[in-house]
Amino acid sequence: MKIIIAGAYDIGIYLATLLSHSHEDITLIDEDEERLDRMGPEADILSLQASPSSVKALKDAGTQDANLFIAVTPDQHLNLNICMIAKELGAKKTVAKIDDVQLTEPGVAELFERLGVSSLIVPETLAATDIINGLKMSWVRQRWDVHNGALVMLGIKLREGCEILNQPLKQLCGPDDPYHVVAIKRGYETIIPGGNDELKLYDLAYFMTTRQYIPYIRKIVGKEHYVDVKNVLFMGGGSTCIRAVKNLPSYMEAKIIEKNEERCEVLNNELDENKALVIHGDGRDIQLLNEEGIMNTQAFVALTRNTETNILACLTAKRLGVRKTVAMVENMDYVSMADSLDIGTIVNKKDIAASHIYQMMLDADVCNVRFLTMANADVAEFTAQSGSKVTKKRVYELGLPKGVTIGGLVRNGVGVLVSGGTQIEAGDSVMVFCHNTNMQQIGKFFN
Repeated sequence: MKIIIAGAYDIGIYLATLLSHSHEDITLIDEDEERLDRMGPEADILSLQASPSSVKALKDAGTQDANLFIAVTPDQHLNLNICMIAKELGAKKTVAKIDDVQLTEPGVAELFERLGVSSLIVPETLAATDIINGLKMSWVRQRWDVHNGALVMLGIKLREGCEILNQPLKQLCGPDDPYHVVAIKRGYETIIPGGNDELKLYDLAYFMTTRQYIPYIRKIVGKEHYVDVKNVLFMGGGSTCIRAVKNLPSYMEAKIIEKNEERCEVLNNELDENKALVIHGDGRDIQLLNEEGIMNTQAFVALTRNTETNILACLTAKRLGVRKTVAMVENMDYVSMADSLDIGTIVNKKDIAASHIYQMMLDADVCNVRFLTMANADVAEFTAQSGSKVTKKRVYELGLPKGVTIGGLVRNGVGVLVSGGTQIEAGDSVMVFCHNTNMQQIGKFFN
């Protein structure tokens, strides 16, 4: 597959590195040599130093033969324009990173699609959605709903009080049990578990279940004593914060601590006073945190542009008694460290945006893709096609590659957990978990 990425900024560099591991034909275009030099020598890509707005440069890069053209420069207008040009030149699919969420509204997005922009990505909005999902369930590190909650994936840190530790999973997750453990992060190791694997203290375990059994999962992992989030304290009033606060559930109250006085004015103008109280100050100031009731706050969300500041602020909040912390961690080198420090939910805009873009390079039968950053694994939603290999045998007979497991499926709108004896049918939406496996290789089972 030929992929062209315009813009050697954070998302472009991260995406190029990620996709190069899948041995795709990738060209990265940017007019700045220093930005292009940020690509490590281990990444097998072609760099082209040129303006992404140059039609000649786009032709030289082979845009006319591109399966996917990705525009991720900081300028949304440039991204939209070059996607339109790329489509006109012959690119099959195009995706543009934008900042203005209004461009994704019904009618407007369809207009851009007719003009040649196949998909619009707003990283801040995607990150805000992840933050809210994390706040809705204080005892969960990560939550992902499939088909409006027909299936639910929960990432949970296992602590003392968990009832299902040190027991073979085949005794816990049989065909009639209401959950499956589909991935385990243990230290720096990722495990796609089999029946003889066991859950250990401090594992980060990923459960696939259905919505009605979420209270049961909460009980068996020993999290019933976790208080639900009603008061949230945000540090850093950037665009991600604004979008998160605007979409908070009505039962949650928010305060925002912002260091920049001019930005405080922007926040006050952008947000309804009933949505959030804006405070001018430094979120690392313990005296200020105490004055603003940190002891009575159930969640602390650090969203400044500085990863180290966000991690340290979350550690401080935990020391002051906050149970749920969320940190924006943009530097991927710090993700594992943040996990080892028990920060809680970690949000990375590059990773979230890459998940959505990555979906576009896969076949049309892939409905959704997410990267489980903490577990170094992927989860994808495939639609089983009529006559495909996956519909001809039961799951245990399919010969799935090592590091792959099927967690569940949605059939006629109803979520069903999958066991070895399950027979997948054409039209089923199937959740597949992968570690160190090319997603396109898995797609062959469903085509």
